[in-house]
Amino acid sequence: MKSRLPLAALAAASLFATTHARADEGGVSFWLPGQIGTFAAVRNDPGWSWTFSGYHAYANSDTRKRNKNGRVRDSALSTPSDTLFIAPAYTFAAPVAGAQAALSLTGLYGRTDVYDNESVTSARGRTRSASSDDSRSGIGDLYPMATLKWTLGSHNYLAYATIGVPTGDYDVNRAANLGLNHWSYDAGGGYTYLNESSGTEFSAVLGLTLNQKNPDTGYRNGADAHLDVSLSQFLNEDFHIGLVGYAYHQLNNDSAPGIANKNLKSQVAALGPQAGYFFKVGKNKWYANLKAYDEFDAKNRTAGWNAWLSLFVPI
Repeated sequence: MKSRLPLAALAAASLFATTHARADEGGVSFWLPGQIGTFAAVRNDPGWSWTFSGYHAYANSDTRKRNKNGRVRDSALSTPSDTLFIAPAYTFAAPVAGAQAALSLTGLYGRTDVYDNESVTSARGRTRSASSDDSRSGIGDLYPMATLKWTLGSHNYLAYATIGVPTGDYDVNRAANLGLNHWSYDAGGGYTYLNESSGTEFSAVLGLTLNQKNPDTGYRNGADAHLDVSLSQFLNEDFHIGLVGYAYHQLNNDSAPGIANKNLKSQVAALGPQAGYFFKVGKNKWYANLKAYDEFDAKNRTAGWNAWLSLFVPI
């Protein structure tokens, strides 16, 4: 196995917003779970690199509420989306506090669809329904990130900080948006165990997100914690397979006009397969990674599945 393994990771991003009353305004957090995984804390070669990642997600939720008069309200929401993330990065050769420092900036272009249907059935069985659809293509927010990485034998350590800059397409009157319209701040740490003799890799990254208020709606998302994990085994010098997963948990409630003391804290977890491959292009080794997640244990949040296809290109 090669001793210098690149990192296939993305800065934080959020893809869409909906009008449903979910935790995190629109039901989507600043941190996109699953974005950091395999080789999270492993150093890269100094210099410029690019990460390209295609992301497809499908999430939905169905709810039913019955009042004391026997009236039933059913709600169905689905939010498919497709996104291309582009993340140039520069890794410094000179150490900082004994660590390898790097800076990156992630931008995105994508399309999101929001399909919303609600029906109300009276105690006598009469049903009234209404539906709304919204689709949008455009650019999302920008996400600069700084990282520090330390290596001690097979043990690798990561510290990171990232910011969500509200530059993406956003319209307060629309359900489908590609920007959050507020600043967000996220920082955390990670660990990677990489045994090059046995070909075993394990990575875990834990972070905390804080959000500012959306100036157009007065809505402020609560703080949240997130954990991304990866476990993989090399089958030969260049090819590995394994599992990926994540857990997201909102720590405190949202605040906004009209929600009072409603408990809107959200959570979700996911697990799925992954495969990665190193291949030589010229004098450099590129890296491709395919992973997918199936979500479960969701609360106050849409849930479904998502898949990533990432390509790391050192220059």
